[in-house]
Amino acid sequence: METFVRIVEAGSLSAAAAQMHATQPTVSRRLQALEQSLGVRLLQRTTHTMRLTVDGERCYQRAKELLANWASFEADLRGAQEEPEGTLRVAMPHAFGQEMFVGPLAQFLGAHPRVSVEWLLQDDVRDFIGAGIDCAIQVGEPADPAVVAIRLAEVPRIVVCAPSLLGAGGAIPHDPDGLAGLPWLALQTYYRNELALTHATTGETRRIAFRPRMSTDSLYALRSAAKRGLGACAGSAWLMQQELAQGTLVHLAPQWQPAPLPMYLVYPHARFYPSRLLRFVSAMRAAVPAMIAPAPTP
Repeated sequence: METFVRIVEAGSLSAAAAQMHATQPTVSRRLQALEQSLGVRLLQRTTHTMRLTVDGERCYQRAKELLANWASFEADLRGAQEEPEGTLRVAMPHAFGQEMFVGPLAQFLGAHPRVSVEWLLQDDVRDFIGAGIDCAIQVGEPADPAVVAIRLAEVPRIVVCAPSLLGAGGAIPHDPDGLAGLPWLALQTYYRNELALTHATTGETRRIAFRPRMSTDSLYALRSAAKRGLGACAGSAWLMQQELAQGTLVHLAPQWQPAPLPMYLVYPHARFYPSRLLRFVSAMRAAVPAMIAPAPTP
C-alpha cells in the first residue's frame, strides 16, 4: 500500500522507484501483488499515461487513511514512555493564531516543559513541508495529497454589517434579496463575487452575487472594514461575537447562513512521528471542538 500511494503521488512507477530508492521492477511487482491480493485493477497504464481506476481511487483514499493511522499507532507505542522535547514549528491563520489557539498552546507548553514552539502565523500555508513546518492549522479542504489531514471542527460563519450601512431606519434584512442590495466586502480566500446562503430551518439555498467594494485575505481586515461601514461581509461567527454584543456590528438575515468552513490539522506523511508532534495533535483534537462556538441562535 505504501508503494501504491507513492506511485499515485509521484505520478509514475519510475518516479516512485526513485523516491523510494528502489528499482522500477520492484515497484511494479509490489503494485501487481497488491492488485492480486485485492482482486481488482488499481491503475490503467499505457506507454505515456497512467490513471487510477474507480477501484484505484477508493483504494488510494483508504490506503492513505490506513497508513496514517498505522504510523500514528506505531509511533505512539514507540514513544508512549518518552517525555516530549525539542522544537515544534506550527503554522496557522493569523486570526486563530493571535487569539483562539493561544490558550490551548499555553496548556500544551505547560504540560510539556521540554518542548518549545515556533508559532508561525500564515493565512495561506502552501508548501509547509518544504518550509520545514511540522504541522499546520488549515481552514478549508486540504488540497495537498502529501499530508495527513485531521478534521478538528467546523467554523460557523454569519453575515454582518455596521448599523450605519442600514440607513436611518436601521431595518435589518431578513432574506437574501435584502442583502443583495447592500455594498459588500469579500474574503477572497473563501468567497469573491457571490455567496451561497442556506436557510437554517428549511434547508433552502440561495445565492447572491455582488461586486465587492473591497477584497482582502485577512479576516481581521474584513471585520475592521465592516465596522467602518464599508460593506456587509461573511465571517467567522466567533470573531464577530464581541462586536455583535457591543452593537458595532449587526447580524443580517440570521436565518440564512453561509456554509461552515472545515478546520483541519495537517502534517506530512512519515513513517515515525516525534512524540512532541503526537502530543500536540492530541491536545488540539481535545481542545478545538469546544472552542469553536456555534453561530448565534436566530
